Amino acid sequence: MWKRIYTRLAAAGLSACIVFVPAASAPAAPASRSLYDITPLERPDIPGLVISPSDKLPNLTARSAVVIDAATGTVIYSRDMDTRRYPASTTKIMTLIVALEQGKLDDIVTVSKNAEGMEGSTLWLEQGDKVPLKELLYGMMMASGNDATIAVAEHIAGSVPAFARMMNEKAREIGASDTHFVNPNGLPDENHYTTARDMALIAAYGYRLPEFEEIVGTREITFPWVKDDTHRLRNENQMLWLYKGGNGVKTGYTDAAGRCLVSGAREDGLQLVSVVFDSVYMWNDSIALLDYGFDQVEPEKIISKGQVVGSVSVGLFQGELEVKAAKDLAIARLKDGSRVKYDQKLEVPDSLTAPVKEGERVGRLVLMQEGREVGAVEVLAAASLEPEEQGFFSRLMAWFQSLWKGFF
Repeated sequence: MWKRIYTRLAAAGLSACIVFVPAASAPAAPASRSLYDITPLERPDIPGLVISPSDKLPNLTARSAVVIDAATGTVIYSRDMDTRRYPASTTKIMTLIVALEQGKLDDIVTVSKNAEGMEGSTLWLEQGDKVPLKELLYGMMMASGNDATIAVAEHIAGSVPAFARMMNEKAREIGASDTHFVNPNGLPDENHYTTARDMALIAAYGYRLPEFEEIVGTREITFPWVKDDTHRLRNENQMLWLYKGGNGVKTGYTDAAGRCLVSGAREDGLQLVSVVFDSVYMWNDSIALLDYGFDQVEPEKIISKGQVVGSVSVGLFQGELEVKAAKDLAIARLKDGSRVKYDQKLEVPDSLTAPVKEGERVGRLVLMQEGREVGAVEVLAAASLEPEEQGFFSRLMAWFQSLWKGFF
């Protein structure tokens, strides 16, 4: 728990919703553990905010809040997490997901007049600018460029309404059942809403995608098309500096939504996601949520690196080759003793063709919970196997044995 000392220290100094953090490296943890015990901010008198007597985090200033384990979706703490809220620019998390799954990152996107004229936060894109899709995604998530979201949506779907339909289809697929998007940037619309729980599920899904964590967790990056002398983008999400293990994801603000923040952090192999909607002190709230979350869970190792997890057929007569886990696989377990139920599924080819080298990737082992993937690890060949290693009769016997196993 004391590993996160400096996050508490940082939180104590946040007297406003927005804090300036220098562009230097993340603050070092204090040497003295006594700095951990600092008085939390006194909860301000927020009109209309009702705190339950059983609330474990009564000093939170958010109207809706949740922290979950990203792998399993287990809710560790919640406050009013199923009330519909305006998500503001946290919407862009879903825009990123759809773009990563439906777009080609090396595509060149031509900025339209519609994108150039977009209101709100901007990258100052101009009609006719040609920018790689991947770089627009960085700009969209780091600097919250509304113009970039329009350019991305039009490139992938042809229009904003068509892209919004893709966003809503993906939300239903993820299980965000009380969410509806009408644009890719979160500008106010009475039909554009989500819940804290839904947004946490959406962000958790994102962490399963290649490139997602790299984009949302980048602090600074330089692109030639950025229209200032530095050509540098700096992430608006200060949690990347304020929280040890912070690795995303997105800030948001409109008058209608209030201050919103979706945060991710990884510790001991566990990925947590927190959401605060309509928060007065969104940085403090998010730090408190992640601290609480990590204090309530511990990693439950399911598979150890190098552990044999099954076998795969090799050739017609060469029998079975054992496969082993490439790394440890752990999921979050609540310290209150409750356990997550899951099934293991080995995804390997029906047969491999020799030669097979020891350590060669041959598939993966997947943890499933109620039909949904909650974790996975690559599996490797546990030994090398050459075509001539076995004689004909031994290969024939092994083949009959594997055939017999297949029937019974």
